[in-house]
Amino acid sequence: MNLTDLLATADSQAWHQRLAQLTRAAGGVGFPRMLEQTLHALAGFDTVLINTYKGQHRPLLIHDNYPPERREQGIERYLSQAYLLDPFFKAVHDGLDSGAYRLRELAPDRFESSDYYHHYYRALGLADEVGLFARVDTDVVMVVSLGFREDAPRLTRRSLQALRHIAPVIDALLGDYWKWQGHRFQARLAEREPVEAAFDSFGRETLTAREREIVRLLLAGHSTKSAARELDISDGTVKVHRKHIYQRLDISSQSQLFRLFLDHVALVSRRQAGQ
Repeated sequence: MNLTDLLATADSQAWHQRLAQLTRAAGGVGFPRMLEQTLHALAGFDTVLINTYKGQHRPLLIHDNYPPERREQGIERYLSQAYLLDPFFKAVHDGLDSGAYRLRELAPDRFESSDYYHHYYRALGLADEVGLFARVDTDVVMVVSLGFREDAPRLTRRSLQALRHIAPVIDALLGDYWKWQGHRFQARLAEREPVEAAFDSFGRETLTAREREIVRLLLAGHSTKSAARELDISDGTVKVHRKHIYQRLDISSQSQLFRLFLDHVALVSRRQAGQ
């Protein structure tokens, strides 16, 4: 089918009418909700989060569809602690600013074995996630996260391809939304103190700088081999460091390391909030 034939179909007409409505709404406060509805027609996701990221500051939530009984697990925990280990957050930090990406494309090799994955993603019942990234300002990236639950229809290859194809349009529309509505969020985004200090200070009195780097990689879901590649050292060196980390923190498992880290993040957050 050539382009003319494709555009001449009734389905194409309906889709372009929907897209035109979305475009006209891009500068208004109701745009996030309309965007959710439009994307749902392409991929039957179960959850949606639209977060704004600025540097190392905590994400600022713009829109979501979580019911009240799931907000503490799905939103509050993410915004207060879990985001630091989120592959999407790291991707923004590393400079990714546009396109549609599946979670597994951005995650470390042992991500699905990590405590973060089990305590956050699995606890939400999610089996997959797609993020649409858009740089809406020099230092601000918006990410539309679409979650697919284990007990619901899975993300299909065609749906993922459709999301990839429409990603440049969503990028432009999110840019327009931020242009007209960003002033409503700028002050709140700037007020959200960065908790990156939690990584920098975790184990500072006990661990070496190299050991703290390894802690960060292990918590994020890197295997021994992957951490070694990241740091350009041998697998054996990583294993020795990990043994020392456990001894110095008086723990015996990565789950205990994860719990210690979350407790530390909570402490840093309280200090920054002046509590």
